[in-house]
Amino acid sequence: MSSHRAFQLKLNPLTGNSEWIVIEDNDESFAQNFHKPFLATTSYLDMLNDSTRNAAFRQAIQKTISKPCHVLDIGAGTGLLSMMAARAMGDEGKVTACESYLPMVKLMKKVLRLNGMEGRVKIINKRSEELQVGFDMPSRAHVLVSEILDSELLGEGLIPTLQHAYDNLLVENAMTVPYRATIYGQLVESTFLWKLHDFHNNEATVSDSIRLTPPGLDSVLGIKRQQYAMHVNPLQEEITLLSEPFKIFEFDFWKRPESYGETELCVKATNDGRVHVVVSWWVLQLDQEGTIYYSTAPRWISSPTITSPIGWCDHWKQCVWFVPGSGISILQGEEIRLLATHTETSFSYNFDTLVPTTEILNHRCMTGDFQLVLPPERAAIYADKEWRLSMLKAVQSMGKDRLLCLVVDDSVFLPLLVAKLSEASVMSLLPGLRERGLQYLQAVAHANGLSHSCIEVLEKNVQQLNMDDIHQKKVDLLIAEPFYVGYDGMLPWQNLRFWRDRTTLNDILSEDALTIPSKGILRACAMSLPDLWKSRCCLSSIEGFDHSVVNATLGACGHPPELEEGPCLPFFVWQCGEFDVLSETFDVMEFDFSKQICECQGKSQVKFTKRGVCHGFVLWIDWVMDLQNSIVISTGPDKKYWKQGVKLLGTPRTVDPQSLTGVQPCSAVVEACFSPLKGELKIILDFL
Repeated sequence: MSSHRAFQLKLNPLTGNSEWIVIEDNDESFAQNFHKPFLATTSYLDMLNDSTRNAAFRQAIQKTISKPCHVLDIGAGTGLLSMMAARAMGDEGKVTACESYLPMVKLMKKVLRLNGMEGRVKIINKRSEELQVGFDMPSRAHVLVSEILDSELLGEGLIPTLQHAYDNLLVENAMTVPYRATIYGQLVESTFLWKLHDFHNNEATVSDSIRLTPPGLDSVLGIKRQQYAMHVNPLQEEITLLSEPFKIFEFDFWKRPESYGETELCVKATNDGRVHVVVSWWVLQLDQEGTIYYSTAPRWISSPTITSPIGWCDHWKQCVWFVPGSGISILQGEEIRLLATHTETSFSYNFDTLVPTTEILNHRCMTGDFQLVLPPERAAIYADKEWRLSMLKAVQSMGKDRLLCLVVDDSVFLPLLVAKLSEASVMSLLPGLRERGLQYLQAVAHANGLSHSCIEVLEKNVQQLNMDDIHQKKVDLLIAEPFYVGYDGMLPWQNLRFWRDRTTLNDILSEDALTIPSKGILRACAMSLPDLWKSRCCLSSIEGFDHSVVNATLGACGHPPELEEGPCLPFFVWQCGEFDVLSETFDVMEFDFSKQICECQGKSQVKFTKRGVCHGFVLWIDWVMDLQNSIVISTGPDKKYWKQGVKLLGTPRTVDPQSLTGVQPCSAVVEACFSPLKGELKIILDFL
């Protein structure tokens, strides 16, 4: 009889349906599957490979815990901080490790057993807010060690967690590791970052006749008003710094925090420019004396407190806050007033200027009654001239004799475009947007010269659709971008849900039905990715504690014998630290959307073009939008708005297209097999 049970949602990307997986504490089948990368998409591996973070916590824990006591570790993960605390106290003292995620509890037990720490650390599989002194813990704790920080600092519930701990779980004047965190910010001008949020002004430069934010409806489509975690270092060459760094908030872990705070700052401009974003980061002071620090600052920031360089990591990034509209123009020497506020989980900023001559734009968000909220990259794609021109040409290429068009994905651009350019009746499924998409299309149809009734939204799933729903007419144009809400963090080929949808709808398609896109091409290239590979490589000893038992479960690279290579994971390659392209781009396989979905296989020889260390292969899909193969929308690594799939090697290989030693130049073969059942792509890499 198991004492614990957890449920985890798993999405089938090709159907859009989720199914519950039951995880039980004594589930033998789960234990047997631990060689599979069950937690590969989490940030645990990346975090455990952050040697600067690990060393800073070890030093601070050794310094803070100088005698036996009761230590509470909240969000214990693999138990690394718990073991550090237990070691610092010797054979005495006690550690309570609180971890709410059952798969991590299972993993922590393995790590503790491997390091002979089973009897030294008590694991509680609960949220810290559920802990009860006298039941889960023998007494209140003297020291709190925790690492429940995200890129924004507060997003993982740091404030309510600390509030509950101080009220219920800690003694008076308890010590903490970390000790304090400080938020810093800087005003920045960046055309790229501006394009990620100011949809209305960017769309105004596009020459087609579609307006997704017509005059008077400027804010009907936009992005969520929040901070976004992002690596800004790759943008350094195209960023203009408009101020010195400034301190915004300070959070003391050693006392009960407030749920809400605000501060007003006067920031002086160091350059002429337009403030597009506030870039922010935090500096962690881990010990009370202020000798041990960790920072998420961008690399252009120098700090006397940070003596060792912080390497690239993906679990903590910088944050960007978009100034609404096209920004605020400012001249060198002028001051701008910044009002910063924080809630329990997030930060927000508002501006006012002190100089009357400064141009002040209407930067307050026009909410209205309704707004369709999109991810920043999707908003940028919708305003991109090149992308829109490709879509325009694709629809024009179909001719004007189509009678019934069905848009199967969550595109709000295509229904308007087809309705505007053709005589076809337009129906749209909007599987993820549903009612919000319908409201949006109704709001902007008239402003685009269309009647409210020209686009019909079918409130049914693909599987339920029949001839009655489409008024007994066959669909002769099936179209998608493809774009599905909630898929922005997935692998490129998971958008092949479009192909599954096309197959499901086969019975309602006419014999000469046209499908756009007409096919997809899986493409790839070899890359040097030293920072990413280092963050995903297999673990051995971390600050003296053996973690080799977690490698397979976390999807580490180079973990023989079960896992020679890491799983394929989605990344914005341009944000993956240092990278270099080492081969020509090559086609791996094609997906023909005029046919029903089927198993596909492909194989390609890699032609290396540059000497270097190959850490893996980057894969993506190019969407061919017409039958003539002349309109192609690429989602490759040179495009910053799409994530690619990255398949890292177990062991990096030195490659050289022209061997100077007389030995044959290095070559490799990439083989792939696509399964239509689960939407999985199996990739085999073979160096010859």
